[in-house]
Amino acid sequence: MAKKKILLNAFNMNCVGHINHGLWTHPRDTSTQYKTLAYWTELAQLLERGLFDGLFIADIVGVYDVYQQSVDVPLKESIQLPVNDPLLLVSAMAAVTRHLGFGLTANLTYEPPYLFARRLSTLDHLSRGRVGWNIVTGYLDSAAKAMGLDAQPEHDRRYDQADEYLQVLYKLLEGSWDDDAVVNDRAQRVYADPAKVRKVQHQGEFYRVEGYHLCEPSPQRTPVLFQAGASARGLGFAGQHAECVFISGQNKAATRAQVDKVRAAAVAAGRDGEAVKVFMGLTVIVARTEAQAHAKHADYLRHASPEAGVAHFASSTGIDFADYELDEPIQYVKSNAIQSATQHLQNNDWTRRKLLDQHALGGRYITLVGSPTQVADALESWIEETGLDGFNLARTVTPESYVDFIDLVIPELQRRGSYKTAYTDGSLREKLFAAGPHLPDDHTGAGYRTTHPTGAQPHA
Repeated sequence: MAKKKILLNAFNMNCVGHINHGLWTHPRDTSTQYKTLAYWTELAQLLERGLFDGLFIADIVGVYDVYQQSVDVPLKESIQLPVNDPLLLVSAMAAVTRHLGFGLTANLTYEPPYLFARRLSTLDHLSRGRVGWNIVTGYLDSAAKAMGLDAQPEHDRRYDQADEYLQVLYKLLEGSWDDDAVVNDRAQRVYADPAKVRKVQHQGEFYRVEGYHLCEPSPQRTPVLFQAGASARGLGFAGQHAECVFISGQNKAATRAQVDKVRAAAVAAGRDGEAVKVFMGLTVIVARTEAQAHAKHADYLRHASPEAGVAHFASSTGIDFADYELDEPIQYVKSNAIQSATQHLQNNDWTRRKLLDQHALGGRYITLVGSPTQVADALESWIEETGLDGFNLARTVTPESYVDFIDLVIPELQRRGSYKTAYTDGSLREKLFAAGPHLPDDHTGAGYRTTHPTGAQPHA
């Protein structure tokens, strides 16, 4: 039986410090060049050489101001600050690649769906169908205050808003224009057939929209939908909407349980659970020999900032760890931040010293260190024992960490039959799912793809 092919996204962010903090100080790191186009176009070409499925670009709105109740550490260590817009990178990267997908994070809480739908369709057109959207609702009070609110909405309430946001997007992206609305008939002077373009009319609790989608149908219509919520409400949302789910695993047993929950949520929503692709965040440090890999790891540790990692985690939980002595037990506090992060604290006997140890490389993702054979063994083991489909590979020293993985690990996986040897043609959705470019029929968004979709009226 053929081996399951591992899916791979490079995990990155339009900033200096992303996950493994402090490594921007390494002499071979180039992440301070993030604000140049060459930095991104060269990265995209590198990842396409490695046959990566996508470049998954994280994003935040707001700043990490929980630790020490200030932004001093985030500014000094560039903990996702400054951070530039991820969507503006795609046009340049798409122009220098043919196959690489782009998973783009955008916070729906602060952007009207009508304009966001146009941005998605524009990028899907320009990339020829290689765009995905990582749906986030935000978790930082600093973002809410910057956008004119007293605080962010309550956790589950944010998902209520997200459900309605997706309804509006489906109406715009799937229902406003028929597939054959564009006829492009110069002789008859008809570019689009008015009878096949409809006005969306939505009157909901959070959104009121009356208008035509501004873009003609793009290759995928709706981009591939990514999501990362691990709470009960987040899993329910994923079951309805997500095609790819991003999780943070700490051990195989817990990861297996989380994968099972994701698939069960999809089945509960009337979908094929196995059709949802599940990715786990991971860091890899590899060299030609085990000894060289551990030497490289030790070198990276000398430049990493555990404190920066803990400062980042503080905003994920809403707890100021600076208030605790090194060995003082950290008290679980219910917050409105990332529930999976606070649950992690609740289930363990944590102190600030233990957190600093966990963040020795600046982040808390599982880190694989070893030779190409050892890393490939570990990756295959995670896939086989947890049901994962692939990994979001975090950077350490950039672009070195991706070059090492592509030159050393990819050939070993290919030799074993665990990784593709060439891209298939088509959109990002076609590449990931070996199906058509549009949402599958059992997806809730497909219900808006009828002759007269709910909430869409024929053009008068």
